[in-house]
Amino acid sequence: MVNFLLYGCFNLHCGKLLLYLEKFNSFLLSKPIQYNPRYPSIEDLRSKAKKKIPKFAFEYLDGGCNEDVNLYKNTHELRKVEMKPRYLVPFKEARLKTELFGHEYDAPFGVSPVGLQGLMWPKSPEILAKAAFEHNIPFVLSTVTTASIESIADITEGRAWFQLYHPAEDRVTKDLIKRIDAVACPVLVILSDVPSFGYRPRDIRNGLSMPPRMTLQNIIRVMKRPEWALKTLINGQPSFEVLKPYMPKNLNLSQLGKFMNDTFEGRLNEEKVKKLRDLWKGKLVIKGVESEADVETAIRLGLDGIIISNHGGRQVDMGQATITSLQTIAPKYKDQIKIMMDSGIRGGADIGRALSSGADFTFLGRSFMYGVSALGKKGGDHTISILKAQLTQVMEQMCCETTQQLRKNLVQ
Repeated sequence: MVNFLLYGCFNLHCGKLLLYLEKFNSFLLSKPIQYNPRYPSIEDLRSKAKKKIPKFAFEYLDGGCNEDVNLYKNTHELRKVEMKPRYLVPFKEARLKTELFGHEYDAPFGVSPVGLQGLMWPKSPEILAKAAFEHNIPFVLSTVTTASIESIADITEGRAWFQLYHPAEDRVTKDLIKRIDAVACPVLVILSDVPSFGYRPRDIRNGLSMPPRMTLQNIIRVMKRPEWALKTLINGQPSFEVLKPYMPKNLNLSQLGKFMNDTFEGRLNEEKVKKLRDLWKGKLVIKGVESEADVETAIRLGLDGIIISNHGGRQVDMGQATITSLQTIAPKYKDQIKIMMDSGIRGGADIGRALSSGADFTFLGRSFMYGVSALGKKGGDHTISILKAQLTQVMEQMCCETTQQLRKNLVQ
């Protein structure tokens, strides 16, 4: 009996010791928050990026569609969200760690998929993937970005998510899924909000329509940004690395435009989503959902999550802000599916606003690209660090120990 009790006490103490060591290791493994104090805000990074990259690249990153109404509305409406602090409550520390799809991330935000990243700053997907991995937050690779599935998987040790633009041919879809499965990609994100390419006047003027045009004006703009030009020269002209296996060799610009139009039809429907659900055995998320009807379809088809998004205001100019969609969807479906949000989120306070309004997780695109365009290799780490610092301050001010507690501080 005594031996039994001693054995039980030993196991109990060992269990507590292992739990302590696990927490201590988690603390040690967490990337420290360090950033350049000259650029403490996303707006600082945006201003610096504007001075470092050519006008055509900056306007591709910064702009929306048509008259930029939805681009403006996304952030403007989000910042109407108000929170009320509760000071006279027990509080130890703010913890950003958030569980999502069985993985505990170090913060409740990730890097949104962005197309043509290497155009804005050379090797930017690799820079951001590395920073995301080191900070233990998700990085989502776009089908139409400038790094391959395999190279990003190596950088992130198989933790990167992949966003799929819907290919017109089943063979391309099946091969892409085979490739992401081979690198143990944990989450497949299917894109629903690009049934047609957005009408973006800046890109058309700048020659970034398909096919792109290298005009005299654009050449002059490149010459005014010597660091960008040198880095691009060293790293080579960016290309669609994910799609290289499916592209004929030596395409001229006109042929490249036709290939892109022929390869992606963009428009999803219920039948196509069913096929993808059958093909992909991992976690499946649909991005671009804004209506209750689409959420209900996603739940019925067995999807694991939704990302409420309007493509950063780059596709439709008369839609509602994403925060408005979130405020309608989250209360009704929060217990049935994981609800995430992007579009309009810029800083840590914006992340807090989205979480308080019912989002389980958030994603940002432009903020990270401003960071890399401004600071190069240091941009990813810097941007993640200031977002963590900003969100931590919000939680401390609201006396919230976990990100889930922010919902209690929402002013209804």
